[in-house]
Amino acid sequence: MTILVTGAAGYLGNQTVKKLVAQGRPVRALARRRAKAALRLADVAGQIEIVDGDVTRPESLAPAMRDVSAVIHFVAIAMEKGGQTYESVNYQGTVNVLQAAESAGVRRFINMSQNGASSALPYRFLASKGRAQEYVAASDMEWTALRPSAIFGPQDEFFNSFARLLKITPLIFPLIGGGKAVFQPVSVYDVVEAVVRCLDDAGTIGAELALGGPEVLTLGEIERRVMAALGARRLLVPVPVALLRPAVRVMQALLPGSPVSTSLLDLLAVPNTVPDNALVKRFGMTPIPFAGEHIQYLNDNTLGDTLAIFLRNATVN
Repeated sequence: MTILVTGAAGYLGNQTVKKLVAQGRPVRALARRRAKAALRLADVAGQIEIVDGDVTRPESLAPAMRDVSAVIHFVAIAMEKGGQTYESVNYQGTVNVLQAAESAGVRRFINMSQNGASSALPYRFLASKGRAQEYVAASDMEWTALRPSAIFGPQDEFFNSFARLLKITPLIFPLIGGGKAVFQPVSVYDVVEAVVRCLDDAGTIGAELALGGPEVLTLGEIERRVMAALGARRLLVPVPVALLRPAVRVMQALLPGSPVSTSLLDLLAVPNTVPDNALVKRFGMTPIPFAGEHIQYLNDNTLGDTLAIFLRNATVN
């Protein structure tokens, strides 16, 4: 039976598809942007089925569920763009995918949630992810939820943004909010490994598993590691979040591929750490650190790619 991966063009989705293919599993990759999926899945295109689907359009999901034994649901947005909202994609999109799976008789459902997600929070991104997981947990599906901290790896949208901003920021660089926000960066490869293991681990059914790396890092430490990986030197100047907000609003208005939004600035107030790390306690893994060779991918960001992403919201890798 086929495994359906939603958001297959995303960096978690395409890495998971490739992992499943390497294990010899039949995979159906669902993507809203087929060209992006074809680019990122080119090396396994002959071994998978790519189908069009939009989680905000329920009628597009039913055909993708045919002969599916499990759904791995990744679709989510960290920033609202082009009319897409947290509520329509992160929450209602998850509802639509789960209902389509239920109607097709699919039993296994793995949901990519978010560390810290809760419907009770005033932050719309985390609230939308929290509501989505509450809906999944209330269903009769054999579900598992994964709740990672900030994910790093090729194509990531967070750490790569620092590398790109450094490309166009000479001499000084903002130490956002004084660099005090805390994260537990987790490798995309570790997250994908956990996702795939859950498929065959009945003990994860009905569980919400937090995933984190081996270190808790402040945002200041992260910025310094990004600079070290790039061989860049900048004077880090502490800037309160309140002072950054007007500039971020302008970036959102003018740049189709803005690397930050005011809603993401709000999330710096929420500690993104994982005291009960399932990578270690459930799966017995040694998490990959955000350091050394593991973050050399940050050097792949060229000035041309940076401008294409910021000015055209282009897909470059």
